[in-house]
Amino acid sequence: MLEPLRQGLPPLDPAAVSSAASCALPARYEAVREARQFTRRTLDQWDTGDRFDDACLVVSELVTNALRHALPASATRACEQNPPVRLHLMHWTERLVCAVRDPSQDSPVARNDTDDCSAESGRGLFLVDSFSDSWGWHPLAGTLGGKVVWALFRLQPAE
Repeated sequence: MLEPLRQGLPPLDPAAVSSAASCALPARYEAVREARQFTRRTLDQWDTGDRFDDACLVVSELVTNALRHALPASATRACEQNPPVRLHLMHWTERLVCAVRDPSQDSPVARNDTDDCSAESGRGLFLVDSFSDSWGWHPLAGTLGGKVVWALFRLQPAE
């Protein structure tokens, strides 16, 4: 079990963020493709091409994990009007954060048996750890409930 992490997460001061975007995602697996497309469009607008592929891969894994592990089985129909998963992208001058909010209080669990390269699942957080500069999660307080799992990417300074 992973403890909530905050190290490496940029300050949440809205004035420090140069750009931010978010989208609600429905409780169905097609949302992974929608999240990737949203990420591609947004990062293209922000001209953050140096981490483009890494960020899209990590977003896919974070959204898949939220859909697979953080939603009750009955969530598909009940959540069509109020999507339970939300993708947030935040851009600072030299940092990008991809964060996925879900309704579960359960901490993400990284599997230790990633030696099986032929496995079709169970490597999501390993990939997030491998392709981002840091990642973590924290529980949400107040009426929102749930948690946010985030990944940070360092960006090349603009020339």
